[in-house]
Amino acid sequence: MSSTELGNEPQHTTQTPTHSAPHHPKKMALAAWMALLVLLTAELMNMLDQSVVLTALPAIQESTGAGPVAVQWLTTAYSLPVAVGLITGGRLGDIYGRRRILLIGTGVFTAASLLCGLATGPGVLIGARLLQGVGVAVMIPQVLATMHVTFEGQNRSKAFGLYGAVLAIANVLGPVLGGVLTQADLFGLSWRPIFLVNVPVGLAVLLLGRTFIPESTVRKADRLDAVGMLLSSLAIVLILFPLTEGHAHGWPLWCFVMLAAGVLVLGVFLRHQRRRQGNAPLLTLSLFRVRQFSGGMATDLLHGLLCGLFFMTWTLYLQRGLGMSPFYAALAFVLLSVGELGGATVAAKTAGRFARRLPQAGALIATVAMIAYGLQIGSHQADLSLLAMTAPVVLIGFGLGMVSGPLADLSLATVSHEDAGSASGLFNTAIHLGIALGTALTAVVFFASTGGSPDGAVNRDAFVTVLWWVGGLLALMWALMFCLPKHTNNQAD
Repeated sequence: MSSTELGNEPQHTTQTPTHSAPHHPKKMALAAWMALLVLLTAELMNMLDQSVVLTALPAIQESTGAGPVAVQWLTTAYSLPVAVGLITGGRLGDIYGRRRILLIGTGVFTAASLLCGLATGPGVLIGARLLQGVGVAVMIPQVLATMHVTFEGQNRSKAFGLYGAVLAIANVLGPVLGGVLTQADLFGLSWRPIFLVNVPVGLAVLLLGRTFIPESTVRKADRLDAVGMLLSSLAIVLILFPLTEGHAHGWPLWCFVMLAAGVLVLGVFLRHQRRRQGNAPLLTLSLFRVRQFSGGMATDLLHGLLCGLFFMTWTLYLQRGLGMSPFYAALAFVLLSVGELGGATVAAKTAGRFARRLPQAGALIATVAMIAYGLQIGSHQADLSLLAMTAPVVLIGFGLGMVSGPLADLSLATVSHEDAGSASGLFNTAIHLGIALGTALTAVVFFASTGGSPDGAVNRDAFVTVLWWVGGLLALMWALMFCLPKHTNNQAD
């Protein structure tokens, strides 16, 4: 795909881009391409660090002495602040400028990555992961919002197709990178390079982002709804914390009290937002009256839920259930990534022409492949080889790869530029909240059966149960996608 195909004049709400003038079409096309490259790199860093710890978990446990709860918090400490802060992060971009907020978030994320690489114990590492999540919560809403206001028509579908390809690659490249770097033990640093690699990449995003990403704001978003921000954050923490910690403490009464309080605070937050409509609210509630946006949000939530549940338990199954080394576990993720890249390529090439039928087909393919994989695991037990699992694993990846890009494009297609930050924050919140919920669900679906035991048979049986859960979530996703449009304006292109 050439830069001319992608580049078109950015559609900004208030400000003219500073990197080029509209009367130089070739120059503008190149600048638009570079802006997209930087935005996708920022998203890639986020998604990589969501999953890069997975294949490194056994090594991190051994070197830091982290227990099962600490292991769970290595992913939850990252996804929780992301889920809490994405809505606020999207609104900050509307008010103070999407490029500016993206660069601030990138700076926080890069510094936190360095701290992760220098951590000596589980407490410091979890704290640094928490800070990474804060940076991402500020950074990531600006990616979809900037893409939404910059590209139009078929160029927009192509851009979102590439966005889906990046998500597909990152979901699997993270565990691969984690396994390879951990196995390589560069300079005797064991797992630490999985975080230190973010430092040069983050610095590159800061430099190139300042040069190529056009600034955009929303004129009417003149202040931040601080009360709404606090209420939404409190509600998410009250819901996610007991889900994460409940199993470790035997589900005491305080867990259920916190969950009930979280639902109550969420109701108060929605009431507060309803009163502030037309007065710079944190959420534009009218977005939820649009069937394709609300349906896309629900689908995205389930997508994150199955990813949070599947990827963490899969790496533990591969290494403990089958006795694979981190390197061979990484090769299994490579198989999945090949499939995801193939599915994402199909989505990018079609550029929205098949509307909801494409992601629905992907969900069906992944569901059937997941069921086949579960049956295969049950019949082969400990002697299942990497070669034997190739077909179902690649097909799972292919199906998932057909979902991400089209889902984002179709869900946000009718959102106005003024609501781009709020909608982007909500959409990103859905998948990250889903990932946090999925990670918390591992305590009920997986760790409740294994008890953190390294026994192969126990881990294999627990993972088969996980696959049935994931298959059910995929079937629900397929059904919810009927809320997405059956046709798009690009189908005739």
